[in-house]
Amino acid sequence: MKRTAATQYVVTRPLYSEEAFAEEHEKVYRQRKTILDHIKQYFTWDAKRAKNAALSLLPIIGWVKIYQIKQWLLGDIVSGISTGLVAVLQGLAYCLLASLPVRYGLFSAFFPVIIYFFLGTSRHISVGPFPVLCLMIGSVVTRLVPDGGLAMNITGLEGLTIDEQRVVVASSVTFLAGIIQLAMGVLQVGFVVMYLSDTLVSGFTTAAAIHILVSQLKFVLGLQVPGISGPLSIIYTLEIIFNKITSTNVCDVVIALVIMVVVFIVKELNDRYKSKLPVPIPIEVIMTVIACGVSYAFDFRARYGINTVGDIPEGYETPMAPNLHIIQLTAGDAVPMAIVGFAVAFSVAKVYSVKHDYTIDGNQELIAFGVSNIFGASFRSFAASTALSRSAVQESTGGKTQVAGLLSAIIVMIVTLSVGFLLDPLPTSVLGAVVIVNLKGMLMQFREVPYLWRRDKPDCVVWLGTCILSIFLGLDLGLAAGLGVELISVVLRTQFPRCSVLVNIKGTDIYKDRKDYTNIYDPEGVMIFRIPSPIFFANIEFFRTKLVEALGFNPLRVLRKRNKAVRRIRKLLKKGELQWTSTGFLNTSFKPIKESEDESSMEELDLPTDFKDLPARIDWNAELPVNLSVPPVEIHSLILDFAAVSFLDISALTGLKTLLRELIRVEVDVYIVACDPYILEKLHDCSFFDDEVQPSMFFLTLHDAMLHILEKHPESTEKKSDHDMIITTVTVHHPRVSLRSRDKNAPEPETKF
Repeated sequence: MKRTAATQYVVTRPLYSEEAFAEEHEKVYRQRKTILDHIKQYFTWDAKRAKNAALSLLPIIGWVKIYQIKQWLLGDIVSGISTGLVAVLQGLAYCLLASLPVRYGLFSAFFPVIIYFFLGTSRHISVGPFPVLCLMIGSVVTRLVPDGGLAMNITGLEGLTIDEQRVVVASSVTFLAGIIQLAMGVLQVGFVVMYLSDTLVSGFTTAAAIHILVSQLKFVLGLQVPGISGPLSIIYTLEIIFNKITSTNVCDVVIALVIMVVVFIVKELNDRYKSKLPVPIPIEVIMTVIACGVSYAFDFRARYGINTVGDIPEGYETPMAPNLHIIQLTAGDAVPMAIVGFAVAFSVAKVYSVKHDYTIDGNQELIAFGVSNIFGASFRSFAASTALSRSAVQESTGGKTQVAGLLSAIIVMIVTLSVGFLLDPLPTSVLGAVVIVNLKGMLMQFREVPYLWRRDKPDCVVWLGTCILSIFLGLDLGLAAGLGVELISVVLRTQFPRCSVLVNIKGTDIYKDRKDYTNIYDPEGVMIFRIPSPIFFANIEFFRTKLVEALGFNPLRVLRKRNKAVRRIRKLLKKGELQWTSTGFLNTSFKPIKESEDESSMEELDLPTDFKDLPARIDWNAELPVNLSVPPVEIHSLILDFAAVSFLDISALTGLKTLLRELIRVEVDVYIVACDPYILEKLHDCSFFDDEVQPSMFFLTLHDAMLHILEKHPESTEKKSDHDMIITTVTVHHPRVSLRSRDKNAPEPETKF
């Protein structure tokens, strides 16, 4: 679409190099804070900062003051009851993943919620068991306390049953994960979650879903399969299941299939008609109640030999201290638990905060989950995060604040204190079926692979690498390996950027990739090279290689060839075998000039070409004496576009300076444009400039440098028609636009400046 004249602009201004602009325009001096200044500011407190800190540490104060009872209370009550019923069922089901007695899943759906109510910044997530975390805890539990008993001598577990030992292990590792989260929050390092990209988290949770699916097969099939952890544990587990497949309990399989089919169908209906339903149908709860009643009425446990939940003791247990020996043994496991738990919860919280227009604080979320896990671990619960499906129920049923979460915790408490005995006949295959059905969302993430492959192959490699490594190595090692794959992909993208040669678009001051456009203006002897990434130790050689490829010659090789030729010419002139005439060099010996081995060192050949004692300066583009060959240099000016270069390290400074010297010594003028002021300041601080590499090579914009070159080398445009000439002026039309100025007494802006 053709633009109107009102949007066109013409500017008349001087041509600016960095030095010329600095001389004409005074820069505002800003004193930068040192590390010591930041430390002093961090430890300096006043009344206002104390108030802000209190509001930050207790976000409940912020939203309680604006709580709208009439508009929000009813929605929170309905949401709390609905979420509480789902939390009870998921607490029981996910506890199987942790290889713990099911009652402790109810603990994990209660204690962390209470703490998060006061400390959390998200108003919509439902805190409690998360299947991936449960599986990670289960791998630690089964490693330290396998079905046959303790795998090693652990102080403090003597005289306890296997279930009690496993609870101590789960609580201790949860306590340590909470300490790590709390420390990260206090140290304000919540940004670490940024290193877990959406692609990595998607691949990791997909692998976790496969692990969860395999771990639940023993409940669905009614088999006795020992817990296995470590690399290739999923292969060993499947091997045991296939070996025991003939011992499958048909009743468990039928119950599980019925539950999965019904729950799946109703969930699909909930999704399809969610706009018409006041609240989603709690089909998991309904089917669990039905299965529990049928199992009790027909005595499935005695008649068919199925496994049931069994007796759930009422009430809570006394607080306990973590086992220090277990903490020492599980330090490596607690770190990924802390990071994964926070990353998932923060991702879900961020979605709802954007949807409902409020802010969340990553560091405060770390503190909230850290304290929640520490407090919960003291009462024998295991690591908490948020389950996506449970949070969706809390938000979709009208929940406005964590009042809904508090009410859901009260529902869980009621079940724990007085209703738990009713769950005694519930088949464990029902819980396994519920877990498997809720994996649909995570398993469907496989659909992202074709999209990623078409759009961004490195991201696809990260997804596949994280998923495959997490499946075969286990979730803890898989997460570390996936993070390694992600970091390698970032390094490779930065180390091997897509450099390009730019040209001017005719009649404009715009410069684009030469390969992408046809209506271009490309002066002879001028090259514009763009570097689209930081320059550092890992990519400086790549940058040099790409630039040499674009130039068509190696400046160091040309320099050495020229120096060898000069020394050879000087020797021949002294011997009288070569004479200088008005038309050039004349061979007077009538013999071919043979190239001889140069006796000088390589260091001397790298120095600037010395023309002293020669009758005239050698024109390297003219014809040289026979058998003296020097690679031609058709470029007289090179522009390096640094607009996308965000930093240079010391190695890059050294390599860049060496390259610039080589180019200057072969009579190529180098200009660097759009350089970041902080990089330019660093160049001055590092004594980058000397007699050869000078600050005058830096220009404000690419167009400034191009106009300077055309003024210096008018022959570059002689073969171009007037129609092809580059634009040299622009005018700005701003009839209704005002420009801000630091000078209050400044005159109104004019059209030309």
